[in-house]
Amino acid sequence: MMLDTNPRLKQINKHTLWDKAYFSIKSALLAGKYAPGERIILRKVAQDLGISLTPVRDAINRLVAENVLDRGGVGQGGGASVPSLNAWEFNQLMLIRIGLEPIAAEASVKNATKSEISHIEKYFEQMKVLAKSRNLSSYLDAHNKFHFGIYKLANQEILLQAIEATWLRCGPTLNLALPEYNPGQKRHKHHLAALSSLKQGNGKKLAQAIFADIESARKDIFKLLK
Repeated sequence: MMLDTNPRLKQINKHTLWDKAYFSIKSALLAGKYAPGERIILRKVAQDLGISLTPVRDAINRLVAENVLDRGGVGQGGGASVPSLNAWEFNQLMLIRIGLEPIAAEASVKNATKSEISHIEKYFEQMKVLAKSRNLSSYLDAHNKFHFGIYKLANQEILLQAIEATWLRCGPTLNLALPEYNPGQKRHKHHLAALSSLKQGNGKKLAQAIFADIESARKDIFKLLK
């Protein structure tokens, strides 16, 4: 896997720092920027974001309280670590995704404009290029944006929050499967079917494509974890 030399977190403006630190770390987790078991060091996060330790500590504490992160040891100075899920924990989370995401996908088609579909298609094209170049870390980021670009069109905030909460807990584990297969080939047909169905305004086929995509990933990664 290619290693990113640039900071994984973008610097933010120095206002409402607590919320912005929280959303920056959360976005990195959703995009698979952190691997299972990886330590999150407060000082390094604060340096990447260009802010002090206090708002970073508050953001980490919030994510620990939400069971997204595990509390770090004393040596981490109040840091945390990304949970390492076992096969059964991961399987439960993916089954939740299978239950929720097709619902959001089917509801999205009635609100999809040409402009919004164009943005989603750009993420699809990015996924193809990044998979081909084996830039797997950036692939996960584009993959996340592709999926949530669709789900946000449903305009169902509670459903979206539930989907996001599940992704936060299983997103880092997606890293485990990346060295084992080329995601651009393995899942490409499902993503292409999803995009085509969105363009056609066919909610049922879109839901089926999303279901097939998640189920395929669930089976592969479950085997690796097991």
